[in-house]
Amino acid sequence: MLESTHISLTTPALLFPAISLLLLAYTNRFFSLAALIRSLSDAEKPVSHLQLKNLRRRIVIIRRMQEAGVTSFALCVLCMILIYLGFNQSGSVVFGASLLLLLYSLVLSVVEIRISVDALNIHLKGLDGL
Repeated sequence: MLESTHISLTTPALLFPAISLLLLAYTNRFFSLAALIRSLSDAEKPVSHLQLKNLRRRIVIIRRMQEAGVTSFALCVLCMILIYLGFNQSGSVVFGASLLLLLYSLVLSVVEIRISVDALNIHLKGLDGL
């Protein structure tokens, strides 16, 4: 199967803008979450245990999203180097690994979004009690 697989230098290069934009979006999510945590620590109202647990989970997931995205990006670069050096089969395998890491990063993104929605629901539930 890999013997017939041939990718050119432009194939992994196509992922560069996509991965860069994803990393930017992940960084923005991290900064938003960091700002939220800082504002909660300055607030006079107590923060519920569920909110804190939710925030901790989101931080861990965003870190994993960023790590997977950066590793995917690095593997794309490595893939291009391998293809440039004439190691097409190795480059194809590395490119496949890069795609799998990108997929993992996207799945984590969906999980983090779901947790974020749960956090909003917890907040809304607290507002209902007022």
